[in-house]
Amino acid sequence: MDIHELKARQAPLKERYRAEPESACAVLRATGVVDADGLSCNVATFLGEARAGLHPAAGGDGSEACSGDMLLQSLVACAGVTLAAVAKTLGVSLQKAKVIAEGDLDFRGTLGVSKETPVGFTAVRLAFEVESDAPDDQLANLLRLTERYCVIFQTLKQPPSVSSQIVRAHSS
Repeated sequence: MDIHELKARQAPLKERYRAEPESACAVLRATGVVDADGLSCNVATFLGEARAGLHPAAGGDGSEACSGDMLLQSLVACAGVTLAAVAKTLGVSLQKAKVIAEGDLDFRGTLGVSKETPVGFTAVRLAFEVESDAPDDQLANLLRLTERYCVIFQTLKQPPSVSSQIVRAHSS
């Protein structure tokens, strides 16, 4: 998709969102079916089900996707798409771009070995390896705007309120 097609697709959306702000709001949803016997969860994705299970450092055998890896993959996907869109908008030519996300996790927390150890990532790093003829100041602006408009990056940087509940399923 070139910049003209991207702008043509987004222009009517932006116009509608300015005129009717509530039309810009959406609820995204993910679902998974738990296999309690196998200690896994089948998560519905765009390409079919992904079977998530325990990371080997938490007792898994490595044959199933780790949700921590999936979180980082989500960040990579969002940041990569955002980088590409921002580059097109700015007219920055990218010959190649690779996105790498790393996260620090101490499994003592999730395994209950140490109550002082946090459960979850303590740090996440995002890097972009780019081949481009653009000057450094343009690449710095590209990074700044990619961070600014990447939904997953901003969600991790400024976490939303999160809640959970148990809802009894009705037998059919």
